Amino acid sequence: MQTINERFPNFKSGFVAIAGAPNVGKSTLLNRMLGEKISITSRKPQTTRNRILGVIHRPSTQLVFLDTPGIHQPKNTLHTRIVDVALSSMGGADLILFMIDVTNPDPESEALMLKKLEKQKRPVILGLNKIDLIRKPLILKHMDKWRDAYKFEVMVPISAKHGHQVDALITEMEKMLPNGPPYFPEDAMTDMPERFISAEMIREKVFRFTGQEIPYATAVTVDDFSEERKLVRIHATIHVERDSQKGIIIGKRGAQLKQIGEEARRDIERMVGTQVFLKLFVRVQKNWSRDTRALRKFGY
Repeated sequence: MQTINERFPNFKSGFVAIAGAPNVGKSTLLNRMLGEKISITSRKPQTTRNRILGVIHRPSTQLVFLDTPGIHQPKNTLHTRIVDVALSSMGGADLILFMIDVTNPDPESEALMLKKLEKQKRPVILGLNKIDLIRKPLILKHMDKWRDAYKFEVMVPISAKHGHQVDALITEMEKMLPNGPPYFPEDAMTDMPERFISAEMIREKVFRFTGQEIPYATAVTVDDFSEERKLVRIHATIHVERDSQKGIIIGKRGAQLKQIGEEARRDIERMVGTQVFLKLFVRVQKNWSRDTRALRKFGY
């Protein structure tokens, strides 16, 4: 009987951790590479809280991406858990893609990231994102700066939003993967269940349609996810920390909650490929972001 390596003699596969400061476009890049939305995005930092896995299948390679939360100095228990998730994902990767935002540097988070990179021996690629927003001479200036900061295997300027040079970035990552068999079947795009992604899509809409502190005080749980013949029925709860936050999310005569639900439902329907009935509730759980029991309950 052939061994698994004999069955895939010229195949390469590996895990790639997408890491960097908050809001540099990690989730946007993952969705762009996959051609599907599995990781939520917003203009607000620290949108991603969990490790999101996405798989790209190519004729002789399989790239398994880990979209990690933004590396930053934690300010509370939730932020500490978020950073721990990012660091543990980096530790299990074969290759690290360090992303920066050339339009909005974050020196504190970038310095923290470089400090973590110094302690590991995996190859690191630098992705300079949002190049569509600056002139070419400035791109070259950024590359010179980072060339002196760390010994990257390669630096690739990209625009995750518009797809500029994303294929070139994937090609560079392919070169650095170790030989090995595929980890996932050809039709797999993620290991995240639809129930989890649905909760994330609801949380994304809270980020998009509310301001100030509301998104960071919000967690979402799916209480019921049932599949019928031509309908997926979902009941979900948006958890906040104060009564005033509950009022903001519900809005006048329920208008804000209705908008959140309608937009989330459309995204979920595109994912599951059928009609969705989505019912949202809002519940106050005081100071949940500092409560270790609540964090475990909400999956952090």
